[in-house]
Amino acid sequence: MQAFIKETALAAPILGRNMDTDQIIPARFLKMDRTAGYGPYLFHDLRFTQDGAERDDFILNQEPFRQSRILVTDDNFGCGSSREGAVYALHDYGIKALIGPSFGDIFYNNSLKNGLIPVKLPEDVVAKLRQDLLDGEARGITIDLGAELVTLPDGTEHALVIDPFWRECIMKGVDEVELTLSYMPEIKTFEDRYLAEMRWIDR
Repeated sequence: MQAFIKETALAAPILGRNMDTDQIIPARFLKMDRTAGYGPYLFHDLRFTQDGAERDDFILNQEPFRQSRILVTDDNFGCGSSREGAVYALHDYGIKALIGPSFGDIFYNNSLKNGLIPVKLPEDVVAKLRQDLLDGEARGITIDLGAELVTLPDGTEHALVIDPFWRECIMKGVDEVELTLSYMPEIKTFEDRYLAEMRWIDR
């Protein structure tokens, strides 16, 4: 996992409630070798025709949104199957964060485990943001894990609510096992002191 503390990036609006993981990456691509990256398969059937040509009406096929690193989604994004491949596809495409009113529960947790930041904001704020991204020229959003803030293109700031454990993991660029191992000196100090005080345990 790559460490993430603060970044300002171009955002793209993704329209559609209840966009499930099969729309994010169709199941037929999950047999592909992950080492090559799942990025090309992100939103595959929405991005491409059956002949493999780009669909002009899909937002990530349009300028300037091709370079987007943040997606502003609709309600219940990532619902459906628990497949982690949906998060892999977003990550491998280069998406750093998602902003939406709600996310599928398993998808939300899979995102955190892979360093993809899911930001929940009120539905009316997100709806206005999607429209502003389509209509305006200011499309940069700042995600600041250190300050726990999201700054929208119009300059308004919103609290970034994220579990403290996963916030620390993402800022350090480690998963839960690696984070635990980073505390081994403290764990060893505790164990030594505890066993010294409770000698009857060490038999």
